[in-house]
Amino acid sequence: MYCFKQLSAAALLVALIPYGLPAQPADSLKNPIPRLSGPVTLDGKIDEDAWRRIDPLPLVMFEPVFRGEMSDRTLIRVAHDGNHLYVAGELYTSDPSDIRVNTLSRDDYSEDDTFALVVDPFNDNENALWFFTNPAGVRVDMAISNDADFSSGRPMNDTWNTHWEVETTRTSEGWFAEMRIPFSSIGLQVRDGRAEIGFITYRYLSRGVRRHIYPAIPPEWGLAFAKPSQARDVVLEGVESRRPLYLSPYLLGGLERQAAYSASSSAWEAHNDFTREAGFDLKYNLSSNLTLDATFNTDFAQVEADDQQVNLTRFPLFFPEKRQFFQERASIFSFSLGGRDQLFFSRRIGLDAEGTPIRIWGGGRLTGRTGEWDLGLLNMQTADSDNLPSENFGVLRLKRRVFNENSYLGAMLTSRLSEAGHNVAYGMDGVLRVTGNDYATLRYAQTFYDGLTAGQRGDPGDTGFLSVDWSNRRNQGFFYSASFARSGRNFDPGVGFVTRRDFTSGSLSANFARLLEQGDGLRRWQAGLSGSSYVRNPDGSLETGSLELSGELAMMSGAELNFSLEGRYEDLRRDVSFLPGTEVPEGAYRFIGGEARFQMAPYRLLRTNLTVSAGSFYDGHRWGFSAEPVWNVSEHLELGGTYSFNALRFPGRGQSYDAHIVRLRTQMAANRRLSGNAFVQYSNVAELVAANLRVRYNFGEGRDLWLVYNEQLNTEREVLDPGVPRRPISRGRALLLKFTYTLGL
Repeated sequence: MYCFKQLSAAALLVALIPYGLPAQPADSLKNPIPRLSGPVTLDGKIDEDAWRRIDPLPLVMFEPVFRGEMSDRTLIRVAHDGNHLYVAGELYTSDPSDIRVNTLSRDDYSEDDTFALVVDPFNDNENALWFFTNPAGVRVDMAISNDADFSSGRPMNDTWNTHWEVETTRTSEGWFAEMRIPFSSIGLQVRDGRAEIGFITYRYLSRGVRRHIYPAIPPEWGLAFAKPSQARDVVLEGVESRRPLYLSPYLLGGLERQAAYSASSSAWEAHNDFTREAGFDLKYNLSSNLTLDATFNTDFAQVEADDQQVNLTRFPLFFPEKRQFFQERASIFSFSLGGRDQLFFSRRIGLDAEGTPIRIWGGGRLTGRTGEWDLGLLNMQTADSDNLPSENFGVLRLKRRVFNENSYLGAMLTSRLSEAGHNVAYGMDGVLRVTGNDYATLRYAQTFYDGLTAGQRGDPGDTGFLSVDWSNRRNQGFFYSASFARSGRNFDPGVGFVTRRDFTSGSLSANFARLLEQGDGLRRWQAGLSGSSYVRNPDGSLETGSLELSGELAMMSGAELNFSLEGRYEDLRRDVSFLPGTEVPEGAYRFIGGEARFQMAPYRLLRTNLTVSAGSFYDGHRWGFSAEPVWNVSEHLELGGTYSFNALRFPGRGQSYDAHIVRLRTQMAANRRLSGNAFVQYSNVAELVAANLRVRYNFGEGRDLWLVYNEQLNTEREVLDPGVPRRPISRGRALLLKFTYTLGL
């Protein structure tokens, strides 16, 4: 029955998509990436004849002054051998003491000097893969979506990983790097041995915030140096279509201990659970551009814990996805509903509302491109839990380029099925480049689930969501945005994340920024004005309104100062409690507040971000402060932390609360194979101290041994209920050992 529902809805979804729209024809004048004429040893020494026969790329200065005088001699060469993409960098410096190496930990970028490559594998001008390394040869990779534009949230997914290699060397002249990236890790669209991709490469020098880049991309956008639509279009000839199979079994063992109150014994009892698990992940390239991932008895024991947060809004907190299985081509499954709202939110799978893991029996994912279509297909099955029955989650995503190389239309279908009921949602969206940097974004979605009447199911205004956005995607000169959205009362995507329902909203923003190319102080300034309103659909009353004035100053050193002043209107239809012991009664409120944030120059070994905020808050006032210091003691040790303080005062009711959050992070690495980190948090709101300690030994690509220790301690042990004893010190702890071994078959 479940399969029938999913297939029927999928057929309907495909029928709704405008199939006949043509894609932009390829540019026949794209330059080819040369093929290596001989063997290359990946050792960080660029001394082979095959490299010398490759001409270096014509780099330009990106920052601090676009097309300014190049500060350091830099030679970058790009080539391929039919199966791999090779990139070599000769990164000279006049002062070797300027070379910055702050970390030896995989995927831990800490303002080091870097050598990078950005690849748009399908040349779709929207998605890309970002590979970079530091002088110690540490690998960092991430995925880019939405053409590196921040209008729909953070476009970088830094938890994505894939298989690739890099080696570096250092001398008195500078440092040197060689990358080798399998085409199977990138996912090309190969036709008759030919593939078209976009690529960007650059060198970043932390001291002085200097960046040398190819091609010559102007700094007109927020992340211009990694923007897929600005990448150089190139051709790969003689590409072999390999279809490797990777099998990654794991073994997990350990002890978990939880404290629970027993009414029968009127005591807190400790329950020990000896964990013994086994499972596997499988990756197979069905073709050069279509990848199948499967998982059985999925486990995420090594994933870092979520940050503790203080919620000063009326809406649920958003926590990012950190689990590796959901990172592969995650941008395909993106369907933004504005802000952080999503039609599909992968944390709905295998985690309950409190973030407690639910066993995932297994599932599969198919991602890539077939013909002119970008395809994402996901299906997962979870086990029973204390609060939820066994559930099946399904997602189908399709996208196709239309009209021009920067526009697409797409559609999505999601389903959440169990014996308790069903929830199905579909959506259609499009991003259209109208002219220059002006883009129009259109989205429509609708949901169907148990409990709806026949009239509600047939009323798209009641169960649907519609939004239209217009934006100028620049961060230089004058740029702007406008949006309209309407959500029905019963719009409720079961595999999504939404903060509001039953509203109509509008927003406008206008900004002006200028990039300064002279002087040693200020590099860029920006000023902006924005406003938004949310109106209740039933009676047309204003629920939320805001008007914000903002500014930004960016220094040549890399330091930044941001500030804002916001006036806000909130109409509460019920009492709301933001922090313990504080409750705002229903009513209409007008209040104003300001915030300033200073970020120190990133090249400093000891640096911090500082934020201060203050203002009225409903019928009271609030102020806050946060500091985020980082100290790179050496490449083997990084100390970091966060202290966040928020104070609420409501003198008219005699209510107040001080919220403290402390996070301490320690990154340690003996070398590139052995590393560890300790993440300790304290929250007086949650009344706990939580520790997450992880040690990793990397035997080789895809072969890891993890030792993980988790502990949660009660900081408030008194229980006010009569007859209930004090809480134990420990809420629970776990000591786990996990081994994964990837086999290339």
